[in-house]
Amino acid sequence: MPQVQVTIAGRSYRMACGEGEEAHLEGLAADFDGKISALRDSFGEIGDMRLHVMAALTLADELAETRRRLAAIEEETSALRSLASSGDERSRELETQMTDALTRTAERIERLVKALSVPAAAQA
Repeated sequence: MPQVQVTIAGRSYRMACGEGEEAHLEGLAADFDGKISALRDSFGEIGDMRLHVMAALTLADELAETRRRLAAIEEETSALRSLASSGDERSRELETQMTDALTRTAERIERLVKALSVPAAAQA
């Protein structure tokens, strides 16, 4: 199992991860370290544990907001798919109605042509 060395709040940690996930883990650690640094800049030295908890809560809040937004997007996508599906059904229905109307019209035209046609024997 691969291991990576990450630095968070000035401390190095050796972490195990899945094959091929080394860069992802390093990126996550860098994001977490960045949150801690930003909080330290805002609040000063208030203790490592408190900064870590605040950073974790900040990331958890961002995750919750992302999940909420994703759920709203999924709901909107579902509604749009449903609307598109009903539009497709309506389109097929209209196509069937038009086909039926054209068939009836063609039949009427054929009957009119037959009715208006004068047999050759009747013309002589």
